[in-house]
Amino acid sequence: MNTMHMTRRSLVTGLAACALLAYSRPLRAEDLPKIVVSKDPTCGCCTGWVQHLRQAGFTADVVETSEINRVKVRLGVPQDLASCHTAEIGGYVIEGHVPADAIKRLLAEKPVGKGLAVAGMPMDSPGMEMEGMGPETYEVILFGPAGHRVFARYSGAQAL
Repeated sequence: MNTMHMTRRSLVTGLAACALLAYSRPLRAEDLPKIVVSKDPTCGCCTGWVQHLRQAGFTADVVETSEINRVKVRLGVPQDLASCHTAEIGGYVIEGHVPADAIKRLLAEKPVGKGLAVAGMPMDSPGMEMEGMGPETYEVILFGPAGHRVFARYSGAQAL
């Protein structure tokens, strides 16, 4: 009976290890769902952010609209977290200049929340690179019905 207990324990441990490996491995480009970005047709930094996503392996569709604020309201983006573009991916909302690595982490970890946001337009965040300007430190916020919490911190495109 003791041998059977060890076999059962080994099985449970093995299954737990497999589950952990499945969830801990980084998402590859072919694992990433398509991201749909809504932006104003005249927004240049939004185009830069989309390029950042594509370079990180995302497939991005862009919807140009002069009604971007209606998109934000429809998707439940809090006014205090609003930025210049809004995206949808994997059941989440992405607001503003959120780094691709933070989106990949969101998709891998699947936290409870509506989405991620970077309020405003921090200097040197993805899409906001300007020569001669130093990077700003900023927070990526997970938002949803339970409120807001810091999901990650960055300086430019570097996680802190």
